[in-house]
Amino acid sequence: MSERIVIAGASGFIGRYLAEHYRAAGATVLLVGRDGADARWGDAEALRRVVTGADVLINLAGKSVNCRYTDANRAEIFRSRLETTRELREAVAASDAPPPVWFNASTATIYRHAEDRPMTESTGELGAGFSVNVARTWEAEFFEGELPATRRVALRMAIVLGDGSALVPLLRLARFGLGGPQLDGHWFATTARRNAGTFHEFRARGGRQRFSWVHIADVLGSIEFLRTRPELDGPVNIAAPNPSDNRTMMATLRRVLGVPAGLPAFRWMLELGSAVIRTETELVLKSRWVVPERLLAAGYTFAFPDLEPALRDIVGRRELPLPQTSR
Repeated sequence: MSERIVIAGASGFIGRYLAEHYRAAGATVLLVGRDGADARWGDAEALRRVVTGADVLINLAGKSVNCRYTDANRAEIFRSRLETTRELREAVAASDAPPPVWFNASTATIYRHAEDRPMTESTGELGAGFSVNVARTWEAEFFEGELPATRRVALRMAIVLGDGSALVPLLRLARFGLGGPQLDGHWFATTARRNAGTFHEFRARGGRQRFSWVHIADVLGSIEFLRTRPELDGPVNIAAPNPSDNRTMMATLRRVLGVPAGLPAFRWMLELGSAVIRTETELVLKSRWVVPERLLAAGYTFAFPDLEPALRDIVGRRELPLPQTSR
């Protein structure tokens, strides 16, 4: 009998990647979402039916944070995570054959801006502000209540690199000569943005904000590894063991693409540009320094522990031309 995999929120690039992998491996993949899904949000009976007998439940649902943090978008970022997680928890609790393990997306952004030391599950310090509040509340909702037959793991994912990820716009910038570091600096703050926790304070200098990342193949690899480790539950950092920083990451990306130089982007450019394309500068200026302490201690071996091979793999899969020396 084939495995039964339930994926909620599979419309994003991570969900599509996981669904394609499991289907190719012969599993029965059931989707939870909106149009065309096997169960739709708001249908309690359908949700209970799809999770019943499942071998694993993976929840990736939630509005992308790659948007402008308006009042409406902030409310939807919260709602889309909390309501969907609550509905799944109620479905699992109502099932007479609940999945033995439930992986719920979380984010490494839950940790504070870190330039002094890496954040681990045991020693990391949680931060403050809107994005951190989202992560804290999301995890609290996930771990609420008793589910004695279902192990719960919160995947605190670093920036996931793959075809369709946040890497795509950086590839475009680098190819057009704009692939220098993103440089923090002073910027004015409104009272509203400070009250909402969405203003990024100037800290890291010279593009040295840390860049924690993970190849999408290791997201899948981590999930499969954690399935075999029943002693591991709670939050788990999903991040490559060798984080970089913004300046080094952009230089590595240029090298992979064979682009000799790239103009830097200063804070004022980033603020104006992010307003135009409706996103936030925090996504590139916060220093995320996260390491996968629990995965490494349990013996997981990363397929892509280092940044340059990971970038070369992704660029190669996108069939973009590489410099002759890298072939």
